[in-house]
Amino acid sequence: MKAPLVRSVLFLPASNPRAIEKARGLNCDLVVLDLEDAVAPDMKAEARAAAVDAVRAGGFRGQVGVRVNAPGTAWGEADLAALTGVTLDWIVAPKVEEAGTVDAYEARMAEGVRLCAMIETPRALLDLRRIGAAGGPLGALMLGVNDLAKALGTGQAPDREPLKPWLAATVAAAKAHGLLAIDGVFNRLDDAEGLAAECAQGRLFGFDGKSLIHPEQIDTAHAAFSPTPAEVAEARAVVAAFAAPEAEGKGAIRVNGAMAERLHLVQAQALLDRAAACG
Repeated sequence: MKAPLVRSVLFLPASNPRAIEKARGLNCDLVVLDLEDAVAPDMKAEARAAAVDAVRAGGFRGQVGVRVNAPGTAWGEADLAALTGVTLDWIVAPKVEEAGTVDAYEARMAEGVRLCAMIETPRALLDLRRIGAAGGPLGALMLGVNDLAKALGTGQAPDREPLKPWLAATVAAAKAHGLLAIDGVFNRLDDAEGLAAECAQGRLFGFDGKSLIHPEQIDTAHAAFSPTPAEVAEARAVVAAFAAPEAEGKGAIRVNGAMAERLHLVQAQALLDRAAACG
């Protein structure tokens, strides 16, 4: 399956009907109804039923997913059983630590549903290569920065200095196997400048999109993970230059004062395709 456009992944509690109804009108690429961290233990069953009802009712502008509880918890099996036969785009799996977990999900998932594996523990970091290569329904790796920072015992830093090796490693593991790489959440809701900076950092590292915790973060994520007009213009120039008769048979040509090789042509076309998908 061709990877979909996922610049924004908005998490909201499946137990909150007002949030779900509001989410139907949002321009988010992927809305995730959360059954895990955002739902208290005594609300798990109610949230599960609400998520199933919401997905069946539809009406969302973009893709829809559900974050289930991990299989080893008291609620994981019931979550997967409830989603059997429900038409949705993604299942988000928390705290995936080994490739075998992907196989376990595949056995319970309907064909056509993608799996997003959350990388949230030191064990997952040590097995990133195998997790990324698991195949099956796996369509994305998502870095769970809050749980990961807690497990690693890292301090807070505006530029996420302690997590930079794992940002890069997660992107590498995803891109090596044609998966989407989704950056973690930004927690400070009153810091628009900080959100924009972290989104820009995520794109610089190679992430395709960002996890979000509030609707007001959507536009910032879309701006960061969509090609800019300048990038589109440069890509069009590269494509046009290689299409010119004088470029026939050449592996490298000069475009706007810079050397462009055939690999840059491939990159330029991919950027134009992404720009078209972004609208």
